[in-house]
Amino acid sequence: MPGASTVTIHADRETHPSRALAQPIYQTAAFSADDGATFAAGAVEPRGEGFYTRFGNPNHAQVAAVVAELENTEAAMVTSSGMAAITTAVLALVSAGDHVIGQQSTYGGTASVLLNLLPRLGVDTTLVDQRDTEAFEKALTPKTRLILVETPSNPLLHITDLRAVAELARAHDVLTLADNTFATPLNQRPADLGVDVVWHSATKYLNGHSDVSAGVLAGPAAILDRVWDTSLLTGATLGPIDAWLLLRGIRTLPLRVPRHNDNGLALAEALTRHPAVTRVHYPGLDTHPQHALAAAQMTGFGGVLSMEFTGGYDMADAFLGHLRYPRRSASLGGVESLAVHPASMWRGMLSDEQLTEAVPPGLIRLAAGTEDTADLVADVLAAADAVSSASGTA
Repeated sequence: MPGASTVTIHADRETHPSRALAQPIYQTAAFSADDGATFAAGAVEPRGEGFYTRFGNPNHAQVAAVVAELENTEAAMVTSSGMAAITTAVLALVSAGDHVIGQQSTYGGTASVLLNLLPRLGVDTTLVDQRDTEAFEKALTPKTRLILVETPSNPLLHITDLRAVAELARAHDVLTLADNTFATPLNQRPADLGVDVVWHSATKYLNGHSDVSAGVLAGPAAILDRVWDTSLLTGATLGPIDAWLLLRGIRTLPLRVPRHNDNGLALAEALTRHPAVTRVHYPGLDTHPQHALAAAQMTGFGGVLSMEFTGGYDMADAFLGHLRYPRRSASLGGVESLAVHPASMWRGMLSDEQLTEAVPPGLIRLAAGTEDTADLVADVLAAADAVSSASGTA
């Protein structure tokens, strides 16, 4: 397989080929057919390119070709957001009466699907501590059809043993679906460890410029065909211009991820030594309780870390107000650093009780961008110094 930079630039060359160096934008809702047979075939072609944009579009196919090769899967497809990807996939793969296993530490939107949406549709769910691989086995029932994992997890950066969970699931004829948003295919490839389907909020690192909302799924074509059938009903279609922007962002993913990795580690190491911080969650730290597992299944540890402040909610909120470079924002993965208070951000997705169980009130999630490392570290430490001085903990 070629290197990642070569893949991101050339993997889509034969997908709707063009002599244009920058691929054209196919800004159309529908396509014409020369005859009835061609039209009829286009109406049932999974993830097609030339029938109706809700069914598929050349810009979709180009993104899918690159993502599939990056993730080392047979196929890929795009959706209008990361939540559209996970929700459409789950609706396609489970039915009323089935059972799904998820993680206790996971993105708030995913948790809401597991705790709020699926039970209303007659699907039972169990959330386990992903740090305990045996917990997945104990949660299995004869009706289990799907295991949802996310590693590193959002926002506590817990690690799931992908190989072990995938082997367990396969032995019981259960599908696995892994959120690879934080890691990116540059740092981790779940399919290589046995996971069936990989998904991303492509809004984040894959796009990398905070100007697109998108999702992707990658895996076996037969499974994605089932998801595509459901996507026609949910209508979670990515616009052609957004697909084009996403592809442009992916072209530079191998250039951006190493800087994200470096900045994430530098911030984690610096904050670990700060008196205002009680704990830093980052799998690249030797002190992370799952560092060895992370190092075994990841080639880099990403740009996202989280930290807990001695002064709880108020100190965490004040810290955000003192930052110069990282902006207070709900997203991550762009070239600019972003910081957020998850206990505030997820209030619309989870009940108060669910939120209390999901994240500590004094926790901040910091997504390192691609700024110069020294500038970013100095700014973050200055903000921590400011809240430390104000509280008398310096």
